[in-house]
Amino acid sequence: MIDEPFWRAKRLDQMSKAEWESLCDGCGRCCLLKLADEGSDRVDYTDVACRLLDLGTCRCSDYPNRRRKVRDCVQLTPAKLEQLTWMPSTCAYRLLHEGRELYWWHPLVSGDPATVVEAGISVAGRVVSERQVRDEELEDHIVEWPR
Repeated sequence: MIDEPFWRAKRLDQMSKAEWESLCDGCGRCCLLKLADEGSDRVDYTDVACRLLDLGTCRCSDYPNRRRKVRDCVQLTPAKLEQLTWMPSTCAYRLLHEGRELYWWHPLVSGDPATVVEAGISVAGRVVSERQVRDEELEDHIVEWPR
């Protein structure tokens, strides 16, 4: 008998810290700057990444201290997923919260972190750092592809 993978066998709130962290596919989409339309639920993604995102690896360059350095960085928890409607539709946390399966390219399924890039899900090579863009230029960087 083959055991179910942990993401199928456990609810998000039952996962160990290591299991929870391994759900991140390293796409970097949640680290893109977003513009919220006041008065509506609309959120636009930009191709501008948080200054802490390593544009080569699409991982946070200072993950343990990110919330101290980036005021609006979100500490993702199972309880917060319901309110975080801006999470990318491809995000493993969102997929599992909605009772859906992980995609074939997710490293936990494929066994290879490179499949996130191969599938075109990663922001690698598609974004610039917020250090290169002034706030008043953000609207010029709105993109459709991260949805």
